[in-house]
Amino acid sequence: MTRILILSTTTGYQLRSFGDAAARLGIELIFATDRCHRLGNPWRDGAVPVRFHEEAASLAAIVEAAKLAPIDGVIAVGDRPVVLAAHAARALGVPGHPPAAAAASANKKRARQLFTEAGMNVPWFFEVHAGEEPAALGSRASYPLVVKPLGLSGSRGVIRADSLDQLVAAIARVRALLARPDVRANRSGIDETVLVEGFIEGSEVALEGVLTRGALRTLAIFDKPEPLDGPFFEETIYVTPSGLGAGVQQAVRDEVQRGAAALGLRDGPVHAECRVGPAGVSVLEIAARPIGGLCSRVLQFMRTDDADAGAEHGPGPTLVPLEEILLRHAAGQNISGFAREPEAAGVMMIPIPQRGMLKRVEGVDAARDIDGIDDVRITAKIGQTLERLPEAGSYLGFIFAHAPTATDVIATLKRAQMELTFTIDAPITLVKA
Repeated sequence: MTRILILSTTTGYQLRSFGDAAARLGIELIFATDRCHRLGNPWRDGAVPVRFHEEAASLAAIVEAAKLAPIDGVIAVGDRPVVLAAHAARALGVPGHPPAAAAASANKKRARQLFTEAGMNVPWFFEVHAGEEPAALGSRASYPLVVKPLGLSGSRGVIRADSLDQLVAAIARVRALLARPDVRANRSGIDETVLVEGFIEGSEVALEGVLTRGALRTLAIFDKPEPLDGPFFEETIYVTPSGLGAGVQQAVRDEVQRGAAALGLRDGPVHAECRVGPAGVSVLEIAARPIGGLCSRVLQFMRTDDADAGAEHGPGPTLVPLEEILLRHAAGQNISGFAREPEAAGVMMIPIPQRGMLKRVEGVDAARDIDGIDDVRITAKIGQTLERLPEAGSYLGFIFAHAPTATDVIATLKRAQMELTFTIDAPITLVKA
């Protein structure tokens, strides 16, 4: 039996989808999750307990587990496991991204250095280290610019500044975020460094793909129709297929291929974020993992190499999720016979309107009843304290839709959002007597 190792946090949304896909394919999943080894097996999933920041000990545990059940492929789910997953693939002798490449993909400064060396379109940038005085940076910067942490994702901590005063305030705000216990618990080794870079005019797109021996296969290009011009960069809607012209889409694919080669990425999923503007295509980042969380549900694929592939399931082609494509790829199967479904699809990451405690959610059933809506999933919990970007690390939930065109998908998502009402109590401010 084929066995695939999945490295993830214990709260990864995609694990159930991987499990369902593996059951259909007859693949056994071996999990390695970030948990305390002293707890034994409280989740009863037989997972290998690892610590993503303790690579040597975690790698030894994975190799030991592989002696009992040989592993044929490795997939990292989420940002934190990518480097350990790369080490595991190398140690187990299966295809994967090289460890140095995975580490570079997770470090915004190192990625920009490699992109620059490859002659790619990269804005100016410099680091600001802990203890360095932001007010002294005025001579090194031009505006507008963007301040961001080196190791966080999902636009967390990303702030635009249009003046020296705004730059100083932005760096202070990012430093306060990086000092938080939940951020420092990641122990990435780059928790105190801030990146400052030139702001890139244009719209944003995302590319989902896989690399096989360094060659990129694009699975989807997403448009982000909502403007992302700052001061914060909250991603709201992803919709595919892209409305960009064929030439621009090819330029996106070409630049992501160049960026992946510059980083040294070789085998496995990649998720790239790009800006498309007057200066052409600029690759913002290429993560050595698939699209995160529930967003993967927006991607469905059909076989294009077998006209009868769906006959046994009734009329029309059988659609399979992204996780099945990734498992097939990790198992060494040829996925060239799969293509994204022809209908337009999109997801809205429901933004958090204000800081406070979530008390009530209304309108979910009405939103689900809208024609074209596939599902509405509220992931925030009642009683949870919510924050907005740039500090926030989550969303209220997700809305999924299909429609004949991308424009219809966007309208459907927004209509569903209007049906939702979130009651959020403002935070209590304690006043000292």
